Amino acid sequence: MFIDADHPQLQYSGRIDATDPKAPVFVFPCTSVRIRFTGPVLKAHVQNFGAYWDHYLGLILDGVQAAFRLPQEGKAVLELLQEKDLPAGGQNVHEALLFKRQDACHEVAFFGFELAEDGQILELEEAPARRMEVYGDSVSAGEVSEAVGYVGKEDPQHNGEYSNSWYSYAWMTARKLGAQIHDIAQGGIALMDHTGWFCDPHFIGMESVWDKVHYNPQLGKATEWDFAKYTPDVVVVAVGQNDSHPFDYMKQDAEGEQAETWRRHYKAFLQKIRSAYKDAQIVCCTTLLEHDSSWDASIGRVCRELADDKITHYTFRRNGKATPGHLRIPEAEEMAEELAAYIRKLPVTGWETEIDRRVKS
Repeated sequence: MFIDADHPQLQYSGRIDATDPKAPVFVFPCTSVRIRFTGPVLKAHVQNFGAYWDHYLGLILDGVQAAFRLPQEGKAVLELLQEKDLPAGGQNVHEALLFKRQDACHEVAFFGFELAEDGQILELEEAPARRMEVYGDSVSAGEVSEAVGYVGKEDPQHNGEYSNSWYSYAWMTARKLGAQIHDIAQGGIALMDHTGWFCDPHFIGMESVWDKVHYNPQLGKATEWDFAKYTPDVVVVAVGQNDSHPFDYMKQDAEGEQAETWRRHYKAFLQKIRSAYKDAQIVCCTTLLEHDSSWDASIGRVCRELADDKITHYTFRRNGKATPGHLRIPEAEEMAEELAAYIRKLPVTGWETEIDRRVKS
């Protein structure tokens, strides 16, 4: 039995190109499709478009996680569940979440799921009402997060196999808060064009990506996002770490012309986000990845200048001092615990539950 990608009982999350509803394209990390079904078979029909690295999709099936490698280019049928994998007398009802582990090092079109001949698709619980969005770099994407033998160390050699958005602090935070997430995160990205590491040698910044669906020129033409499709209650802006490449001008002279230019652009970026989301709580931060504190000082300065009580600056306990490599799972967990605790204290419209109100009274 084939379940087309536009079946009403599938549940999607993420900034998706749904121009063709029969073949939606997943671009950003944490983008996902969920299904609840019966039977001993589940296959996913996809097409991969590769730019660099090896590419994998993630799966949570009945609470167990797995990864499936994709071809560098072209169509594939991923066998997510096979009858031989089930124990005798095992359950007949299953729930699966198929998700994008990586950033725009690749894009993947999803055509639908294939079930057993007598399989059925079932209703899912409604998606969480709470909504988050994150703008960030490789740390927000969960890059190299699974290299747990390298906690507090430089990255091992890799080709994409250790990257997993499920273990990004961004998705961990959303799960702790019971929220949906759109993770607008790209490895190597800085705020402004011509800086950072993404899309060498042209270097595309978050200013050119934040309002897009497709944005990697290696994979085609850039396309605009329709902000009416998703309105977050909380926005985390975690940029300002890759901006020191190729030259750490903020560390060198935090009052110099380049530093002032960066602060103007950062302020304008926050104002654009505020224009898109009139009522959202916007939390500005960097991460535990090693960087000079002058960047955080500039972020705090811009937040104070904006004088918007819904734009705040959070500094982690080990901000910029924890690791020279990407955050591994335990470090991302540490960040998520702190960030979730901070967001819980914010007056987020619509997030107060009846239990919360009773506790406060």
